[in-house]
Amino acid sequence: MKKPALLVVLSLAAISGLLAGCVPVVVGGAATGANIVHDRRTTGTFIEDQSIEFKAYEALGKAGDLKKQSHINVTSYNLIVLLTGETPTEEYRSRAEQIVSSLPRVRRVYNELSVAAPSSLMSRSSDTVITTKVKTSLLGIDIKGFDPTRVKVVTERGNVYLMGLVTHSEGDAAAEKTRHVGGVQRVVKLFEYLD
Repeated sequence: MKKPALLVVLSLAAISGLLAGCVPVVVGGAATGANIVHDRRTTGTFIEDQSIEFKAYEALGKAGDLKKQSHINVTSYNLIVLLTGETPTEEYRSRAEQIVSSLPRVRRVYNELSVAAPSSLMSRSSDTVITTKVKTSLLGIDIKGFDPTRVKVVTERGNVYLMGLVTHSEGDAAAEKTRHVGGVQRVVKLFEYLD
């Protein structure tokens, strides 16, 4: 990477750290800068999504028993939040959604939390493998101008959630590729469409 480009990346990382109010964002800033180049979201929205995730985890962490008894993942894309994981009661499931919905700038919450005991480490490891396989499969989509890094892939208990700003043909192709990946139980399209 050339020095001017590196300075831009590091500057964005520093700004994102200041906006989010957390040091880990600055540490991960170089990877963040690389992703911004390919993303259809504005830089401000990209950074705001990171901030929403941080604030959501912080707010859920203060929710006492909800945090202690649940396994909750928060993914924000274009100010739309996806909640995945497990929580033991319907009350906790609703409470998690209310907490995240009340955060500034959140446009919508997809609550995909299951009412169940927290998943095992083995199940989570399997989901990580599935996510990697899905991302790799997206490299095989042959649509002019399609960039697979524009599709956010989240896997929970074999259910694959696809997020991103895509055209209908890109979204359909991504879902079709995902359906054929081993271990995928269900594909949920949460795309926002450009056309």
